[in-house]
Amino acid sequence: MAPSDYSLVPSFLYSSKALFHLDTTSFNTNHGLSPSHSSSLSSHDDRKNHIMIPAPKESIRMFSPAYYAACSAGGIFSCGLTHMAVTPLDLVKCNMQIDPIKYKSITSGFGVLLKEQGAKGFFRGWVPTLLGYSAQGACKFGFYEFFKKYYSDIAGPENAVKYKTFIYLAGSASAEVIADIALCPMEAVKVRVQTQPGFARGLGDGFPKFLKAEGAGGLYKGLVPLWGRQIPYTMMKFASFETIVEMIYKYGIPTPKEQCSKNKQLGVSFAAGYAAGVLCAIVSHPADNLVSFLNNAKGATVGDAVKKIGLLGLFTRGLPLRIVMIGTLTGAQWGLYDSFKVYVGLPTTGGSAPTPTK
Repeated sequence: MAPSDYSLVPSFLYSSKALFHLDTTSFNTNHGLSPSHSSSLSSHDDRKNHIMIPAPKESIRMFSPAYYAACSAGGIFSCGLTHMAVTPLDLVKCNMQIDPIKYKSITSGFGVLLKEQGAKGFFRGWVPTLLGYSAQGACKFGFYEFFKKYYSDIAGPENAVKYKTFIYLAGSASAEVIADIALCPMEAVKVRVQTQPGFARGLGDGFPKFLKAEGAGGLYKGLVPLWGRQIPYTMMKFASFETIVEMIYKYGIPTPKEQCSKNKQLGVSFAAGYAAGVLCAIVSHPADNLVSFLNNAKGATVGDAVKKIGLLGLFTRGLPLRIVMIGTLTGAQWGLYDSFKVYVGLPTTGGSAPTPTK
């Protein structure tokens, strides 16, 4: 394996002793150097790059197809389960956005749902939620890792460190474009089931009813507003998370990340994820109101939504509940995602960035 195979792996993301060993062995073989030279080079490189993040196991090679498949599996695990778990909050939030007169507050919203639909009604729409956000999570996390590496390779090692925030933003935006195409059909059915009493019991009868009423194109009627909600949300989610993790290890924890226990690293992932989630909720909330309105009203347009809800309402209607929901959701997602990565032998996400390689 030639050294050039890994020459553009961004050193501020991860390191792999196994990859370095393969590279130095190949290099020395090709250049007729002795094993002692290999040991010397390895020792020198370990000292030079001691702040890089080592993978705890080498069962999955970094940036291989298996690596991206594992990240996609972690995304299914983190997004599908967490969104399904907060279905009751999502249900109240969607109804507050559609009918604020009836659902005046979080407390009264739960009361209305309990009175009209019973306890079972709190999980109405959980199946399209689970399926839709599992598909979205697979694309979101898997393609984020892919695009982060891809854009880092284009930038080169030094610029990848210098402009790392732009790489996080570009990688997450690119991934979310794909992820929302996977999510949109289930999101459309979910909102209709949750906000129109009597429309359907769930996905089984709701999906064919939706197709009959709206046609296949109706499943993607809310795609552009969904992009408007999710792309800024995901850019904030990933870029702020990576930045907050780096700041925690730089200023909050005196021990370097690679010397922290896995439990402490996962605690950092949850805390940084929660803080990032609060920012995500604020940035993406106007588009979230638009998505709920368009998927609930047949033939409605963005102009209709702005006229009925009002510009201020787009930013504020249902926001406190969404901050609580998205903060908890995002913190749990990062905690579960990194737990899965650790389980399969991969490093947790984020960490201190070294100085650019000269």
